[in-house]
Formats: sequence, structure tokens, C-alpha cells
Amino acid sequence: MQVSRRKFLTLAGTSAATVTMLSPLEAFYAQVARGEMPTSTGYGQLEEKLPLNTAELPDNLKNRPLLKLPRSFNYTAFHTTGGLMSDGFTVPSNHDGMAAYPGANGSTILICNHELGNTANHPVSGDNRYSTGAQGGTSTIVVGADRRPIKNFNSCAGTSRNCAGGPTPWRTWVTCEETFSTSPNTTGTAGSETARHGYNFEVVADPNSGLVTPVALRDMGRFNHEAIAVDPRTGYVYETEDRADSCFYRFVPNVKPTKVGDLAQGGTLYALKVRGTQNFTLNTTNNPNLGGQVGLVKVGEKLPVEWVQVPNPDPDTENATERTGVRHQSQDLGAAIFNRGEGAWYGNGLVYFVASNGGPPGVNKSNGRGHGQVWAYDPAREEITLVVEASPTGQFLDDPDNITVAPWGDLFLCEDGGGVDYIVGVNGKGEVYQFAMNNFNTSEFAGACFSADGRTMFVNIQSPGITLAIFGPWNRRR
Repeated sequence: MQVSRRKFLTLAGTSAATVTMLSPLEAFYAQVARGEMPTSTGYGQLEEKLPLNTAELPDNLKNRPLLKLPRSFNYTAFHTTGGLMSDGFTVPSNHDGMAAYPGANGSTILICNHELGNTANHPVSGDNRYSTGAQGGTSTIVVGADRRPIKNFNSCAGTSRNCAGGPTPWRTWVTCEETFSTSPNTTGTAGSETARHGYNFEVVADPNSGLVTPVALRDMGRFNHEAIAVDPRTGYVYETEDRADSCFYRFVPNVKPTKVGDLAQGGTLYALKVRGTQNFTLNTTNNPNLGGQVGLVKVGEKLPVEWVQVPNPDPDTENATERTGVRHQSQDLGAAIFNRGEGAWYGNGLVYFVASNGGPPGVNKSNGRGHGQVWAYDPAREEITLVVEASPTGQFLDDPDNITVAPWGDLFLCEDGGGVDYIVGVNGKGEVYQFAMNNFNTSEFAGACFSADGRTMFVNIQSPGITLAIFGPWNRRR
């Protein structure tokens, strides 16, 4: 994709009568109903920018304009793969999901996932591990008010393919394993065992935590996890699953969580089902190549939902024929199907989540998948709404992955498509815009999140592994 190509969203079937007024997208639907193009220049045209601290970066990144940004924005870069950390280890690779927490003296604490499996050139090192045979986990970065790192260290080790996750209101990060696999684990008695993966783990946002003791949150399900979002009113945790036939889940803890460790006390896992479908599993993809129908779910259409309890949230196998996987069990009870559930974030009183390859067949996709959808679940009304669906050309939006909600309500989507990737925004008027472009390579953006004061967006370029702090006049008209 190129900046000069104006790219619009498909909103077929939406009318003034069927529009759902859903902040920050209500004006978006109103514009579509009037036949207008709901786009914006956002913060202005994008131009190449050097990091302000480019002289401090490794030689392969020094004096390289890593991003294209609006003219009035700038950024710093740090926590690059292979760099020496405060704990004596080197920065792991494959930066992914991330969240920001307020620290002392205007600092920000970042917890960053590293999506690594059983082998890695730059693993998450350390002795306090879930499994000796798995190389993924998280690192923690303390960033000063000047947007330079103060310290960094590994904070969770021995997990596998930590893709995304989500922050909790009690200052922890739930890191999610995007796998249903095992690894060889050497025990303290020089024996060995097989460690099961496919779980969530909780990491405290503490500048002095060091490596936490990883505890698998088994009641939250064993499946190809992607992300979570917490409803602060109830403490319920909503979970996405990165499969072509994934479900959307709700974990109801046994106790309302208020501190680290409460989720480990267990709970009950449910999957979302569209009401009125009886035992029919609604395929939400709008894609016949994926078992759906073009236009079956209209953008802006409200769908009432209910929840079915997952009989066995911690299965030994994922077998479609024997229906053993969490999603198989759920769909046999009528749970809805989404294509590649990815990022999730709570904001505006809603749980937004991404179906990365949902939508009508992409004209330039050999696999017949779509270019992405964004959904919103309203826990107060028990409804879901398809709020964004990319066009078949992939214009404007190409395979969204991570999502965040800015403190002022804008949505920001990290693209993980084919070719050039952008951070795409949706403003309070319902207009969509390109905010940033990866000018360094074709790797995905990941882990977008905001500092507590709303002045800094933190985001990763997954490969070679770089964390960025972007700042500028966020309150400018978009």
C-alpha cells in the first residue's frame, strides 16, 4: 500500500435505518448513510522521520528514518533486539503485544511480549521459567519522561509464542500463548517432563519485579490465545483466539479480581453465541471461502448475544473430528465463528476486538481470505456490532492485528498485511486516517498503547525488534 492511494472501507448494506450509533463511530455511519466518504487526513501528510535519539541506536538502525509520521510528530527508538539489558541479558526478539502503566516521577512501565517458540537466536533468558524448552515470554522497560529507557529486564520466561495479551485494572499484564503445543522441560531433579502450552500468564507491572514465577491460568482455556480485555466493572476477561474458525470467549473469575494472583483462583469459561440461532453456529466472516456469506452480517447491525459454557477448557488435544478443542466444543453448542481473532481492548464502555482475515474475499489474496473486521461487544446491552469491514481490495485497511483505544476515544489499529504496514486511526467523528507508516521494512506494527497521561504512543516493529515512543499534538483536529 502507498500513502497516495486513498483507501476506503466497505459498508455495503448499511442504511440510516439500520445504523448503530456506536462511539467513536456513530458519525462514521451517518456519513455513509448520506453517501459521503468517511475519511480524514488525520494529523496531516506523512513524511520520513529520524528518531530523535538516532545517534544512540545500533549501527544497523542509526540514521535510518524508521517511520513516516505527520510533520508535527516525533519519536524515540529503544529496546532493540540484541542490546544489553539491565539484568545482564540481551533484549529478546519478536516484539509483539504491549501495555503501558504509570511509574514514578513521570516514568512509564512497559511490558512487552516476545513471540518466540522452542528455538530462538535471541530468547527470553533467565532461570525462573515455566519451561526450560520454551524461549518466549515478556520483558519490562522503564521509560523516563524524556522517552528514553531507564532500565529494562526480562519479566516472564519459558512460555511460548507470546503474541498479544492485555492490561488489567490492577496493574498487571496478561500475556497470551498463541499456540497449542508442548515443550521439553528439565525439572530441578535432573529429570524431564513435557510442558503444555496454550495458556495465559500474569505479569505484574513493577520496575523491580525481575522474573516473575509463571503460573498457567488454566481455567482461562488452553487454545491459540491472542489477546484479552478486562471489563473493569465486572472483572470479566474477554479473550480472542487466532484460528481461522475461532471463537470469542468470556472468563468469569471465581472472585472479582483486584490484585495479582486473583485470576489464578480459577473461574468459568464461556463462548459467545448469537441469540436466535438456536444450535446453529453463526459464521461472521461474510466470506463464502470461509464458510460464510457475503453481506450476511451488515456493518452497524446489532446482534444480541448470549454465552455458552465450555465443558472442558483445558483439553489434551485439539481434534476437529473428535471435537476436543475449546472452539470445537463451543461451536457444537452454537458459538459464533470469527476468522482469526486478534487484538482486543476495552474502551468507550465497549470491548473492541479484531477478526484479522474476516470480510469478503480479498481480490489480491490467493487464500481467499478477507482483509479484516473490527467488532465491538457491548457488555451492558449484551450485543455485538460489526463496526469496520475492510474492502475486498484491502484499501485503507489491510489485515488489522493489535488494537488500542486512545484516552480521548480514537481507535488505533496495527496492520499486519502484505507489503507496507500502517497504524490506522479512527477519530471521534468516525473518520479513518493513516497515522504512521513502517518506513524501515515490511514487518508488522504491534503493541500500540498509550502512556497514562495520553501524551505518548508506544508501539513495536516486530522484526528486527524495536520499541518506539511517538509524541506530538494529539489534541489537534483529526
